[in-house]
Amino acid sequence: MSGGPAFPDPARAHPQGHPDQANGDGMTLRDYFAGQALAGSLSRIPLSPKAAAIQAYAYADAMLAQRAEEKEDE
Repeated sequence: MSGGPAFPDPARAHPQGHPDQANGDGMTLRDYFAGQALAGSLSRIPLSPKAAAIQAYAYADAMLAQRAEEKEDE
């Protein structure tokens, strides 16, 4: 579950399908959430890079799951 694009911008899509920006989607919402969680966790507790990445994506996955649950309740 990626949550879809965080910052889609179809106007920036590369016409030849550049691998980094093939469709203008940018990063996924999961990646954005993980980055925000990582920034917060590193300010509190020093972790190894691998442990920090695992923790950041765990937070991101929990946020996406909660978001999906709330959409189901609408």
